[in-house]
Amino acid sequence: MSRVPLRPEPTGLEFAHIQTPLDWSCVFGFQGPLELEIGCGLGGFALAYCEANPHVAYVAFEWRKKFARETRFRAQQRKLQNLQVLELDARLYIPRLFAPGSLAAIHLQFPDPWWKTAHKKRAVLQPSFAGVLFSLLSPGGLFDLRTDVEERAICMLRTLEGAGFQNPLGEGRFHPRPEGDIPSSRELRYLVTAQPVFRAQLLKPRAVLGLT
Repeated sequence: MSRVPLRPEPTGLEFAHIQTPLDWSCVFGFQGPLELEIGCGLGGFALAYCEANPHVAYVAFEWRKKFARETRFRAQQRKLQNLQVLELDARLYIPRLFAPGSLAAIHLQFPDPWWKTAHKKRAVLQPSFAGVLFSLLSPGGLFDLRTDVEERAICMLRTLEGAGFQNPLGEGRFHPRPEGDIPSSRELRYLVTAQPVFRAQLLKPRAVLGLT
């Protein structure tokens, strides 16, 4: 972490005063599927994903200023127009900035496991927040979960399924890595060393809003 400079220019603070959901097509300047990443770190996945999917409007939250600003800097270097990086608290601002049913996909990769019992309440995927994320995802939308900690993977999968997300492989089942999947910088290391990554590709049922 010490090797990453703290760039002086904040990123995404212009959204901090917003109290109602945004029209993100106006923010990005184009109409496309709106996707969210919670905790993008140094942006390894976000940058590669946005390069590969220029039609996607991608919003990445990262509360660590050093990482968020570095991700924004790298996006500018690559001239990516479809990535917004916000150095804001995801749990506080996501419910404000996104309308119900507006997200095509949500990505949560390798969240901090918070090992100590007293710190578990800091984990981002609490049941109440999982319910919020479920409401913001569009029917048929994707929740992309990845972690290297099996204990937390089981807990998060149970929380998401309890919030209403559907597991296409069956309740409690983890998913194989899809062909052509884009790995984050962290996941690349695990692929090289053959360490396990626990992943789930969950869906919001289309029937939730009476759709077929």
